[in-house]
Amino acid sequence: MPDMMQTQAGEAGAFLDFDLNRVPSPCFVVDAAAVERNLSVLAEVSERSGAHVLSALKAFSMFALAPLVRQYLGGTCASGIYEARLGREEYGGEVATFCAGYKDSEIDEIIALSDHVIFNSPAQKARFLEKCQAAGRQVGLRINPEHSEGEVEKYDPCAPCSRLGTPVSQLNAEALEGVDGLHMHTLCEQGVEPLLRTWEAVEPRLQPWLNGLKWLNFGGGHHISREDYDRDTLVDFIKYIRETYGVDVYLEPGEAVALDAGILVGEVLDLPVNGMPLAITDISATCHMPDVIEAPYRPALMGEVEDGQTYRLGGPSCLAGDVIGEYTWAHPLKVGDRFAFLDQAHYSMVKTNTFNGVPLPAIALWDSRTDELRMIREFGYEDFRGRLS
Repeated sequence: MPDMMQTQAGEAGAFLDFDLNRVPSPCFVVDAAAVERNLSVLAEVSERSGAHVLSALKAFSMFALAPLVRQYLGGTCASGIYEARLGREEYGGEVATFCAGYKDSEIDEIIALSDHVIFNSPAQKARFLEKCQAAGRQVGLRINPEHSEGEVEKYDPCAPCSRLGTPVSQLNAEALEGVDGLHMHTLCEQGVEPLLRTWEAVEPRLQPWLNGLKWLNFGGGHHISREDYDRDTLVDFIKYIRETYGVDVYLEPGEAVALDAGILVGEVLDLPVNGMPLAITDISATCHMPDVIEAPYRPALMGEVEDGQTYRLGGPSCLAGDVIGEYTWAHPLKVGDRFAFLDQAHYSMVKTNTFNGVPLPAIALWDSRTDELRMIREFGYEDFRGRLS
């Protein structure tokens, strides 16, 4: 496997016409028109295939756009108690919750908030099955198909010794007692082909159990709204599953809701030299784009050129590894110059933190159709202080 993920960012599109000086820095700017375009693609897939499509809050939970999401999708999927509450309170529709481990102190509220409660292991399912059934909730079990399609091992739920999902080889009647549906989430920013290969690998092993299920949930990681995604094949696949096994089908796209719909605006603070030109910026990899370090990956820079002046960009924190990458501009940078990274609406916004007291980026909502700009949230000292004691 490669040691670095490749960015799936597309072109800058309408953001090429956005004046980066219109917002404070750093700032996430999300284009409502781009989100709606993605949502319309997902809604069309849902209508054509009959699948239930839920928005994955773990990837994009900008609830200022919840009314828009609600117009197109059937609900949300959550990864725990807080996301389940956000989905129920702000988005409406169905709420499907999966967590690798539920706490006794939280399970009653999770059951109350969720339509589907999906368990990671037969043991957790057995502990809480009666409570779910008494509340009339659908019970799911996440499985590990034991078939890898992941690009990077740490992001591969089917990697050896993965903690995510019950290995399909361990399924038996006891494990599936009381289970209404099976959940599998094996993809990350991928097309339909890895899904088909996964199903080809797992279908024969599920044959003894499929007729007793009400639904199958194929999780997230599907880049359905990407221009080159083969949506016709996805629709045919979903129809095949529904017609062959008489089950409902669920999809939980996250990136696909906000793909190419947001940028992260930053500013150059200093331009030191140490072996090569450096640029200190108010965007921190560790605080604002932690996947740059964790995945790792190199985010796409709007307007980057092949030939020109190259700088190694890094954040203002004291972490030596707070390095975003090396990027090339057509002209030398100046202190105060603005720049933007592409495709930052999903996962970056939900992962920000205040390590070192680095301020959180503001959040702005822009509509490229009307040029309307609205500041949704600006963060300050109290947001930093409120996390501490």
